[in-house]
Amino acid sequence: MTGKREERGRFGDLVIDDPRMMRALAHPARLAIMDILRREGPASATEVAPRVGISPSAASWHLRHLAGFGLVRDGEPHPDGRARRWEAAVRGFRFETPAEADDAEGFTAARTLMREMMAHALAFPGHWLADIEPGLDAEWSRAAGMSDTRVVVDAAELATILEGVEEVLAPYVNRDAAERPAGSRGVRLVRYALPESANGANGAGGTGGDE
Repeated sequence: MTGKREERGRFGDLVIDDPRMMRALAHPARLAIMDILRREGPASATEVAPRVGISPSAASWHLRHLAGFGLVRDGEPHPDGRARRWEAAVRGFRFETPAEADDAEGFTAARTLMREMMAHALAFPGHWLADIEPGLDAEWSRAAGMSDTRVVVDAAELATILEGVEEVLAPYVNRDAAERPAGSRGVRLVRYALPESANGANGAGGTGGDE
């Protein structure tokens, strides 16, 4: 891997292929911190610590570690001028898992990061059901939902499907705040593409389209 620090995907995401950066991100506290900073803007270690479930000193250490890879940077100073505030230096990030035969270090780092990102994402639906969904009005409650669709495709067709989804989403991801209609709010779209084993067994009772 070569550490592509400047390449951006369709959503303006940083494309990561540096195993060291993947390992830096593959930590639940760091993923949570990145999520908070990207969604809500600058914050101090003291502000993010209780939300992540760690001490302010641990939060400060994680922030400095992320800064070492250019993932966070100094943000606007706190009004009292005392607390150091941090902001996300990237809009988002993405990575690909290389073939183990081609890059054993990258393969291991990417799989570790994928595992941590999945665990982080899986925690959100429970939080949403318990704390957010009960307070939604009827319009937003009807708009929310989930799907679990199975398709039978080859690898190239799966890539085409995922590219098509991103093409639909890109205008909404990239538009300026001034272009958003009144009443807009953040919506979290969590997408998985999970190929089954070669014999078709996936160990789960998914529903949706089939051959």
